[in-house]
Parts: sequence; C-alpha cells; structure tokens
Amino acid sequence: MMDLPTRLEPVLAGLGYELVMLERAGRGLIRIFIDKPGGITIDDCVAVSNHLTHLFTVENIDYDRLEVSSPGLDRPLVKPQDYARFAGESVTLKLRVPMDNRRRLSGQLVGLDGELVKLIVDGSEVSVDLRNVDAARLKPMV
Repeated sequence: MMDLPTRLEPVLAGLGYELVMLERAGRGLIRIFIDKPGGITIDDCVAVSNHLTHLFTVENIDYDRLEVSSPGLDRPLVKPQDYARFAGESVTLKLRVPMDNRRRLSGQLVGLDGELVKLIVDGSEVSVDLRNVDAARLKPMV
C-alpha cells in the first residue's frame, strides 16, 4: 500500500493546499499540517478535515482521530523546495552533528545549493549539509 503522505499530497494539492507534515501519534491519532499562500484559517482546517474524513472512510484508512492545523509561524522546513521558497527568511537549524561546537544555527536563509543549505550567520555565509539538518524552522519576527 502507498504511504499516507504520498497519497495525500496530490489530494491536498487539488484542494489548493500543501502537505507540510504528517504525524501518527498514539491511540490512532493522525495529525496533518497544511499550508497555502496567505496562510491557513480555521475554515481551511475544517474543509480539509471533512474532505479527509470521507477519503479515509472510502479508502479504509485506519485511524481514530484526525487533527488538521496550520504549521504555525515557526513553520518547519521539510522538503528541499522549502529552502528555496523561504530564502530571505530568518531560520533556526538544529544539527545532527555540531559545527564549530554548535548544534543550533540561526540566521537568514540564502537557499539550497545542491545538498548544501546556505545561510548568513552573524554576517558570514555558512553551508550546512542537508543530511546534517535534524530540524529547520522559520524564525518568526518578534
């Protein structure tokens, strides 16, 4: 059987949304984070939830609860294209292996060059191997 994120991406795209992340939690909970240009409203979450409830029933996907929400202002960067889309934004990277004794880097995202995430940290350009990025999130302006 096809994995759920691969199955949901075209369905959500057809509705005008992007699948940011899907989590399976305990007790049959499926948590889905969606996004679209201009952001997500409660009405968007309700519409997607209703659509997916029907889809899961038709496709016999086993779950007990479904949560649909926005990724928030500190949206995670999950796919390689996220690094191009959010170039120029402030980000925080959590690294698998420390660089210069640092596990976290914060700076302005330049983009993705092949397998290297480029960002400006304290005025200098830094390159991080994408495979060394454990988590990447937008850093909301305060």
